[in-house]
Amino acid sequence: MTAIAATGPTAYWYLTRGSGAITLILLTLTVALGIANVERVRTGALPRFALQSLHRSVSLLAVAFLFVHVATSVLDGFVSIRWIDAIVPFGAAYRPLWLGLGAVACDLVIAVVVTSLLRRRLGYRAWRATHWLAYASWPVAVLHTVGTGSDAGKTWMVAILIGCALVMAVAVIVRLADAFRGTPAPSPTPSSYEHRPQSGRSERIAHGHVPVSERQTAPV
Repeated sequence: MTAIAATGPTAYWYLTRGSGAITLILLTLTVALGIANVERVRTGALPRFALQSLHRSVSLLAVAFLFVHVATSVLDGFVSIRWIDAIVPFGAAYRPLWLGLGAVACDLVIAVVVTSLLRRRLGYRAWRATHWLAYASWPVAVLHTVGTGSDAGKTWMVAILIGCALVMAVAVIVRLADAFRGTPAPSPTPSSYEHRPQSGRSERIAHGHVPVSERQTAPV
């Protein structure tokens, strides 16, 4: 940090831009791998431990770069951003709306990380419900990037945004296709029961073969 500080705020500015772009890419991959994990369980296309390990590694990288992004934004003297502005949304003096969206995305990611660490204590249902926040953090992070980033209109950033959107679109399509394939068959209509041939016990009763245990004597 001392070496970086000696070079002035320009180094922080470049680190903020770069870490922000990398965080968005890693967050996109994290969410997409989360969807791919569901697909793997149903198809068995990849070993479970491989996807889980990759998902965990990408998630940790995303959190690490998120911390770098927040830290360099605060340490950069070009604009006044406090540490609390990274957690409490819409309170910053500089672009409160767009920075607030970044704080919301940061809070959602932190919630997912904390609940993942406490998964055994919380239980699967509570963890699963909170884990859906990762899906909500992605569009919020995109809005933060477009509204706050000074590179939002540049070709390389536009390419990153389009690439992330395409990855998410493919992941969602795969998830929806898998959901449709897993939809149970419709229940048979009453007419199908009417024309359905009798079998088993019902067929034997229909032909007069009633079990002895079920025969009843006529009342006297």
